[in-house]
Amino acid sequence: MTLPNAYALRVHQTGGPEVLTLEAAAPRAPGPGEVLVRQTAVGVNFIDTYHRTGLYKMPLPFVPGTEGAGVIEEVGEGVTHVEPGDRVAYTGRGTYATHYTGPAAGVVPLPASISDEEAAAVLLKGMTAWMLLEEIRPLQAGETALIWAPTGGVGSLLTPWAKRLGARVIAVTSSAAKAERAKALGASDVIVGYDDVARQVRALTGGKGVDVVYDSVGKISAEASLSSLRPRGWFITYGNASGPADPIPPGRLAAGGSLVMTRPTLFNFTDTPEALARASKRLFGLIGTGVLSADIGQQFALKDAGEAHRALESGKTSGATLLIP
Repeated sequence: MTLPNAYALRVHQTGGPEVLTLEAAAPRAPGPGEVLVRQTAVGVNFIDTYHRTGLYKMPLPFVPGTEGAGVIEEVGEGVTHVEPGDRVAYTGRGTYATHYTGPAAGVVPLPASISDEEAAAVLLKGMTAWMLLEEIRPLQAGETALIWAPTGGVGSLLTPWAKRLGARVIAVTSSAAKAERAKALGASDVIVGYDDVARQVRALTGGKGVDVVYDSVGKISAEASLSSLRPRGWFITYGNASGPADPIPPGRLAAGGSLVMTRPTLFNFTDTPEALARASKRLFGLIGTGVLSADIGQQFALKDAGEAHRALESGKTSGATLLIP
């Protein structure tokens, strides 16, 4: 297959990975407040599969993808904080392409110490971890957190970050190999498998339960998460790896001991240039000091994005997944 010089993966109808269609796509010149970037690495996130399947509705047709890194080729009127030739990372819509044109407000310059691949692997996931740990409900030293999928894209950053904050991390994962990885990342205890999770959590906490749960699994984990919390504990559900959680009546929160539940979205926490700069500065600082690392588990050619989605949805991936144009 001879690839065009510039192309994108476009979805014309929702469905399986096969609906990702490679099409020639000439780069769009940036308008006022926008930048044009030649992409060097594109991050793959579970939310991309939700858009592709229609779980999260998108206007058709669309180009998936929410983060990437590359080199600025052109800036639009009014853009002053970056210029052509700068290496940048960004969050935005439509990054499954060789080129990205989007708001300059969503672009952050990259420090020399961080590669394009590292940035594409960690920006969205790392800022999600920042939101979960430091913005929604700041995790305190001495508290205990339950983290589902501790070796995934977000989990592999969430786990060492929580430990850095002084919290005890109990992790839930699917295999012995992932359990060893979770311990290496900072989990003090790891539950393997999804049976009797709440009972095991209670046993590990002397019957008290945990202060907060970070749940990216969804349907099969929600009730176990709620049952693992201490009174007035926080249930932070931020993903649907097993499908969306069933509706939870308010009375269930009362029965658990005045529990608090939230379903955050990162873009509500990085919706200004100042907030984005604060989040990325914190993230890059922790990478620079070695607290966090870009755990790039697998890379695929951009044209093979469908294979990347299959791997992600099968649970066979570990760490971050990249697409390389």
